[in-house]
Amino acid sequence: MNFKASIQIMPLEALLDPQGKAVTGSMKNLGLSEISNVRIGKNIHLQVEAKDQKEAESKVESACKKLLCNEIMESYSFTVTPVA
Repeated sequence: MNFKASIQIMPLEALLDPQGKAVTGSMKNLGLSEISNVRIGKNIHLQVEAKDQKEAESKVESACKKLLCNEIMESYSFTVTPVA
């Protein structure tokens, strides 16, 4: 079976996000001061071949921990859905 995974990676809340801070400052310059505390992350989509949902989720979890996410500085979440 084929599955589609959508992975969201964000900097940890306790860490400074320089990109987010720059964008927040730009919002004020654009007259959008109501927008604050911008955080910039990564959104990764991939396709997984696995025998079932549980195996697909396990493979995505492994990819996140081993390659896609630096858990010292980032957190991640993901969804896995079957491809029709």
